[in-house]
Amino acid sequence: MTTLNNCETCPAHNRANLIRLGVELENFDFIVAMAGNPNTGKSTVFNNLTGLHQHTGNWPGKTVSRAEGGFSFNEKRYKVVDLPGTYSLLSTSADEEVARNFILFGQPDVTVIVVDATRLERNLNLVLQILELTDRAVLCVNLMDEAKRNNLEIDVRALSKELGIPVIPASARRRQGMNELLSAIEEVATGKFVCKPHRVKSRSGQLNHAIDKIAAKLAELFPNLPNVNWVAMRLLEGDDSVIEAVRTGEIGTISDYDLTIDN
Repeated sequence: MTTLNNCETCPAHNRANLIRLGVELENFDFIVAMAGNPNTGKSTVFNNLTGLHQHTGNWPGKTVSRAEGGFSFNEKRYKVVDLPGTYSLLSTSADEEVARNFILFGQPDVTVIVVDATRLERNLNLVLQILELTDRAVLCVNLMDEAKRNNLEIDVRALSKELGIPVIPASARRRQGMNELLSAIEEVATGKFVCKPHRVKSRSGQLNHAIDKIAAKLAELFPNLPNVNWVAMRLLEGDDSVIEAVRTGEIGTISDYDLTIDN
């Protein structure tokens, strides 16, 4: 854990993009996104955190439903947005695009990733993808009671060290681990805990060269653009939604800028 001395109440979220995404920000200090595979108990965790302080609707321009709620903790107010359950963020479906765009463009103060303790290896694919997008995350390892019933043991301390983020064991149906989760959310949101998330490094030299070239040009044009390496990778892959977001201004327009890679 890395501690900052004077970083209380310093929101990181992108207010303009969150408003564009239809999120009501009035009367809230921090924005929390909840992500995870389907059937991990994410909705139960969401309900535990927000109680009756929630409402449902659709994402702007989408038929994808969403739930929002809120809670107060240590005199700070948190808006929680429950993202669609997805297996990846590759934007092959409307659900995946919604979840990805919220994390990438909204830049929530904390992304809580809920995983199933009995299927941890399968769930880690999404975890690693999210950690490519944000350095403000908490992993909630839910269904620990089911894992225990199946004689599965999870070293949450080692997992936290490996991923570089707080890892909280929980059994949401029994409301176990929720206080610890609230504390972890607060520490990441306020900067008391500075995450150092695991990032994939096993790429070819040629690919790294291409990423670096595009990322450098993106950073030059848009100094405040987050995740320039990730955006560069998606542009290399020809990701239509990212290209469109760049051209329409969600990231910034680069349509007239030469992103050709020199051999």
